[in-house]
Amino acid sequence: SMQCFPGLVLALSSLLGALALLQLSLHLRVPSRYGKHEERLARPRGRLPARCAWFLQELPSFLVPALLLALRSPPRLEPLGCRLLCCLFCWHYFYRTFIYPFFTRGRPFPLQLLFFGMLFCIYNGFLQGYYLIYCAEYPNDWCTDIRFTSGLLLFLLGMGINIHSDLLLRQLRKPGEVTYKIPQGGLFTYVSGANYFGEIVEWFGFAIATWSLPAFAFAFFTLCCIGPRAYHHHRYYLKTFTDYPKSRKALIPFVF
Repeated sequence: SMQCFPGLVLALSSLLGALALLQLSLHLRVPSRYGKHEERLARPRGRLPARCAWFLQELPSFLVPALLLALRSPPRLEPLGCRLLCCLFCWHYFYRTFIYPFFTRGRPFPLQLLFFGMLFCIYNGFLQGYYLIYCAEYPNDWCTDIRFTSGLLLFLLGMGINIHSDLLLRQLRKPGEVTYKIPQGGLFTYVSGANYFGEIVEWFGFAIATWSLPAFAFAFFTLCCIGPRAYHHHRYYLKTFTDYPKSRKALIPFVF
């Protein structure tokens, strides 16, 4: 049976923080080449349909913690606060794996990016699951701690914004359409990257609720990974649509 190695948690969390800074340096000026930022002359080889690609990419983040839990004998998700935190992580990735892909209408996804996405989901799924299932120790009343309750509220708010924004984006296209249009409604009234803003809020909420280094490292990675993408989306919209609302910010309402 596995046991907790705090040094492993520290090393993996530190590496995740370093990967976050690498992502930021790579994509602050040049966006990751998929979706609306794909090079127009790129060859259409080595791609999977968006639905299949998103399913395969997100699946490890759900399966790996579930496998870690199954391997633990007896299961240790006590107290209730710890059990709830693990459920929040798996709940997000259940949606991302089994619901979101079957409604998305994105363009075919490059296999190279899919491969790196799957590797990351295996890595992060292991780190978060391993910490919560084998290492985390919370007091019995963690569910009433201000860090847990405020983090949980932020997580639910962020997930709500993220899912609602995904729905609004999906409604922009009819089945079979691949053209891009100006998102309307919800938080898109204020920011170009409402879906990204929701996911960043969600994972910082999770980090506060768990009050752990692995979760804060993941929240920081999320910010460094999709924050620049929201910025590049904003620039794309401004350049592509002459009637794009000038009052909208890239990522954070009223600020950036």
